Amino acid sequence: MPIAFSDFKVADLSLAPFGRKEIQLAEHEMPGLMAIRKE
Repeated sequence: MPIAFSDFKVADLSLAPFGRKEIQLAEHEMPGLMAIRKE
């Protein structure tokens, strides 16, 4: 099921690296969530 994205505005792009690190951490600590994400 494709997800439709609408226009958005990034408030603070300098926070992107921190967000990526948080996502990587969650991927390793929550394998159940990653299984759902792949579905």
